Amino acid sequence: MKIKGNITFIYKTSNDAKLVFDSLEVDNENYLTSTLDHDSINYEINSEKLGTFLATADDLIASEIVVEKIVEKTKQ
Repeated sequence: MKIKGNITFIYKTSNDAKLVFDSLEVDNENYLTSTLDHDSINYEINSEKLGTFLATADDLIASEIVVEKIVEKTKQ
C-alpha cells in the first residue's frame, strides 16, 4: 500500500518560514519532501506503511512546535 499526505505550516512572515524551514531541513532529509513558499512550508510524506507514515508526521509536527517556540522566545 502507498500512503501519501501533505502538511502545510503557515507563518506570520516569510522570514519565520525560512528560519523554520532551514532548521528542520537537516532532520527531514530522506524522510519527506519539503518546499518553502513565501510564508509557508509544504511537506509531502510518502510511505509504504501506515505506522511509518504516522511516526513521520508526528515527528515533523513535534519538531515544528519546538522550533516555533524557539523562534518566538528569541523575538522577546
